[in-house]
Amino acid sequence: PAAVFIRRSMGVPYVQYVHSQEVARGGRLARFALSNAAVVVAVSRHAFDLALAHGAFRHRLHVIHPGVDEGELPLTARASRPTILTVARLEEWYKGHDVILRALPLVRARVPEVLWAAVGDGPLSDVYASIARCLGVENSVRFLGALSDADRNAWFDSAHVFAMPSRIPANGGGEGFGIVYLEAGSHGLPSVAGNMAGALDAVVDGVTGLLVDPTSHVAVADALTSLLTDPDQASTMGRAAAVRAREFSWRLASHRVEALLAETAASTRPPAQR
Repeated sequence: PAAVFIRRSMGVPYVQYVHSQEVARGGRLARFALSNAAVVVAVSRHAFDLALAHGAFRHRLHVIHPGVDEGELPLTARASRPTILTVARLEEWYKGHDVILRALPLVRARVPEVLWAAVGDGPLSDVYASIARCLGVENSVRFLGALSDADRNAWFDSAHVFAMPSRIPANGGGEGFGIVYLEAGSHGLPSVAGNMAGALDAVVDGVTGLLVDPTSHVAVADALTSLLTDPDQASTMGRAAAVRAREFSWRLASHRVEALLAETAASTRPPAQR
């Protein structure tokens, strides 16, 4: 509302960024913001569609993907134990931790030594730990909590597969883009992701990872098992993911945003006084 007031009273345009949840759950406020913005920047095709359905004008909509820090592939070998890594806050069911837990018994049948490491904390931590015990997979799971960037990166470097099978929750939204898939890719990790929402822009199916039905623990288990039992395939996808991550650097993303802001300012600049 403040931005709309400034635009109407002073003629200063505003640019509205959109991701996912805030649009799907924003109701009238989201529609108000989107319909009055000079430009709307969506972080993915999924965010574009949500914005369009909630009041944004198509000719004002632009897709600019977020970026990722440019890094180098790990110089050390992967862990000796086959490791699946997830990095996400433990506060939203849609991230798919529960599906990974249900998939683990199937994965262990093919890869007995598998370890699932989950980085992140949140109110669902105890719930997931309880599910792991009920499924009898607690020895194959490590809940690491919140980690420093350096410690998190060490797990990216030692893991073999990144997994976050996000789905779209009943109240809408879902993964706006999924920068973490690119972060995993920058460390040479292939991803297993849900075949919906922002992950469709972040992961190239069969090239940088595998897109699967995120509501099916069997599909998730099959994808994880195929990558853990075929290191050549995982390595090839990991290298492709690293190349793709470089194409999404913050440097390139910021140039696109800067150019759009300059264009928007120039097109709405009031005429010079005579």
